[in-house]
Amino acid sequence: MTSHPVPGPAGQPPGTTTHLPRTSGAAEPTTATTTAATAETTTLTTQPGGTRGTATDAAVPRNTVHTTGPGKHFAIQAEELAKTYRGGVRALSGLSFGVAPATVFGLLGPNGAGKSTTVKILTTLSRPDSGTASVAGIDVLAHPEQVRHRIGVVAQRSGIDLEATGRENIALAARLHGLPRAMLIDRVTELLDQFELTAAADRPARTYSGGMLRKLDVAVGLVHRPSVLFLDEPTTGLDPQARAQMWDEIGSLAAGGLTILLTTHYLEEADRLASLVAIIDGGRILVQGSPDALKSELKGDAVHLELAAVPTPTVVDTVTAALDQVPGVTETTVNGREVHARVTHGASSLPAVFAALDRVGVAVIAATIARPSLDDVYLRHVGRRFTADAGSGADTGPVPGIAQDSGAQGDKTQDDRAQGGAAQPNAVPDKGVA
Repeated sequence: MTSHPVPGPAGQPPGTTTHLPRTSGAAEPTTATTTAATAETTTLTTQPGGTRGTATDAAVPRNTVHTTGPGKHFAIQAEELAKTYRGGVRALSGLSFGVAPATVFGLLGPNGAGKSTTVKILTTLSRPDSGTASVAGIDVLAHPEQVRHRIGVVAQRSGIDLEATGRENIALAARLHGLPRAMLIDRVTELLDQFELTAAADRPARTYSGGMLRKLDVAVGLVHRPSVLFLDEPTTGLDPQARAQMWDEIGSLAAGGLTILLTTHYLEEADRLASLVAIIDGGRILVQGSPDALKSELKGDAVHLELAAVPTPTVVDTVTAALDQVPGVTETTVNGREVHARVTHGASSLPAVFAALDRVGVAVIAATIARPSLDDVYLRHVGRRFTADAGSGADTGPVPGIAQDSGAQGDKTQDDRAQGGAAQPNAVPDKGVA
């Protein structure tokens, strides 16, 4: 496969962790490398901040790029974002994070945690009630049109025209982005080769496999060489082989210096691809850092037990008390028939765990020992195992396309999707035409 580096904003390679402003008055780092300088994970607690102005791009020449707003040293920055939908459903509650250039940033959380709302704000599809955001150094609220020309978006719901060929889909996106005809043909050919779609280029997209369609989605998102790429659940619904192939594609893009924001339900995916991950729950970032740094906070091994029966509340208390008496056992949680705990050394601690539960008459039918995983990190900070559908439903699903923002501050519709039908997912409107 041909790997094509996609140019991104100048900056140093990302480090293992980030340093974020903890309050709206925090000083902004002076360079992107400041973001990577800290060697610890960061737990965030923020409060909603002030509302940004509503200046538009109307009087600004299209070749003028504004990089003087918040986050000019970050490829992506969100600070104190708050969003409440109609009916008082709060999707974001003072969410803040920063992503250095050339970083793959994984945003982890269940449905309803705030992931899709965050992506919609950063891609100009929705406006926050308060807070600031920038992408590629450009203020998202003040200059949305300029942001659209610098980003690629691959939504979970494909916007591919299934009756058109792969070549035609990419060419259409190229024309919508204003690529000259002389460049268009070469760029389409280049992307077909990069994503190994040349042999199927002139077949209708409806004949493509799921993995091929996802590759085509990403190719369309890259046609204009964006500096920041948003991938919303890029491998959902793919079989294991197609998922592994897509991981390779994303890895190649990251190696070329592209900044990527990845939302995913697959912890293994985030662990493999992301150089920085953040756990979002209840509209807030709870903790963030490199996968290795986050896992290194959890000392020892994870023990997972399956009980023979669902315990009553009294038995739950009995199990917790019994395991608390075992030397080296900490952080015991009981969720239905599943018991999770941390132990200093799994192999030597397991017999004592079995004995403690046997003494109180609790039967165990299965047990596993594992090194710390992102699921264990999630359990520690959220208090439950990671499941894709564990959220409250406040966060709406991914939107099908990029469209002109209405400009209304604090829109209250629970579904912020673009009106007027499904647009091409990466078609940036020219002069306000979606």
